Amino acid sequence: MRTLVLGAGISGRAASRLLGRLGMEHRIYDRRADALEDAHPGAETACGEWDPSVLAGVSLVVASPGFMPHLAPLTDARAAGIPIWSEVELAARHLDCPVIAITGTNGKTTVCRQTTEMLQESGVRAVAAGNIGVPISDVLPGSCDVVVLEISSFQLHYTYSLAPRVSVFMNVADDHVDWHRSLVAYRLAKGRISRHLTDEDLLVYDRGDAGAVAHALGSPGRKAPVTGSEPGPGPEGPFGLSGDGLVLPDGPVPVRDMPDLDYSFRVNLAASAVAAVELGADPAAVARVVSRFRHRHHRRTVVGSLGDVTWVDDSKATNPHAAMAAIRSYPSVVLIAGGVRKGLDLSPLVRAPNVRYMVAIGECGPDLVEMAPDMPTALAGSMEEAVRMASDQARAGDTVLLSPGTTGFDMFTCYEHRGNVFIRHVDEYLGRVRAERGPPAQASTGAAE
Repeated sequence: MRTLVLGAGISGRAASRLLGRLGMEHRIYDRRADALEDAHPGAETACGEWDPSVLAGVSLVVASPGFMPHLAPLTDARAAGIPIWSEVELAARHLDCPVIAITGTNGKTTVCRQTTEMLQESGVRAVAAGNIGVPISDVLPGSCDVVVLEISSFQLHYTYSLAPRVSVFMNVADDHVDWHRSLVAYRLAKGRISRHLTDEDLLVYDRGDAGAVAHALGSPGRKAPVTGSEPGPGPEGPFGLSGDGLVLPDGPVPVRDMPDLDYSFRVNLAASAVAAVELGADPAAVARVVSRFRHRHHRRTVVGSLGDVTWVDDSKATNPHAAMAAIRSYPSVVLIAGGVRKGLDLSPLVRAPNVRYMVAIGECGPDLVEMAPDMPTALAGSMEEAVRMASDQARAGDTVLLSPGTTGFDMFTCYEHRGNVFIRHVDEYLGRVRAERGPPAQASTGAAE
């Protein structure tokens, strides 16, 4: 069987390596010739503008996430009756250990990272794979006891046999309409994560998210609802963080030094704990991981403060659902938002009652300004200008929040780049203001000179 791998990026190269280990004949196509320079030595290569002749003799296509279903390589493959798999589908057929699969519009990276850490803290050989850690195709037989898989809607779209031992469905909100072409298609792709659950398997879901609840109602498998609010008292849950510990399906677990977190991070930790314990994590080890949890970079990270104004980097918020979770965490917000809209409804950002002022940036900046006739707004042409405008408007008690609600590929290479540029300009601004004000006055001791 000859396989065609579409794309020579991270997932495409990993699929090629797996096919090479399996001794399977394959070809890699990428539009850019330089992307193929270090291709697997056993693979044929093809580059340049797409030509349907690349499909000659191919009996399977493995598509990288960058290839949207409506693009010619995939429409031609479907017209030719050639099966299309994601890299995850290819790899899942060759794993020799159970999988915890995690999806959601937001929160899946945090849940994947914490679940992996909880298992490792318990002495379980766990590896984070998929959109975090290593590509799942690079997980070698015998190398781990559990794969913790962060899986996107793009990867789920072309999965058919993935059968996780634990599925974690955090939430579903409007996103990636540009890829899926409709919100219905996006939600259907997300739902594929639990299609093969049995009575022996577990579905963990956020009881506070309507989309996750709707998914759970129609899903097979045992159910474990989790919450970022106060957990339930009984064995049916919801499970989560109480005042002094965790409430898990097998009972309460005390947590020393419980972190002070909002709903979204609390529910993420609850989901991680339930999933990890289901596959062998020690509850005491899970509690230790919870106690040392801290926000990661670009996820509501405090950058600095001055004059009772706090600056927060939430560049990871690449859709309105994530941005609103951040906005609700602060009583008075000067918001920096905007970028590539992806066909999403951004109006919740301009309707949030605690957003006092908004600085709009990027491709959809003018749209945001137009949507907000009753909110003071400004349009910035760069992140440096946005920081300056926000600083001019901020007053005591405000949080200046970068929470774009969009991707930033119109101005930046990725959300990390966007967040780092924000941090740099905030640091420059704060340093300049402090230098202008000079050192703080020393209190008099009353001693005679």
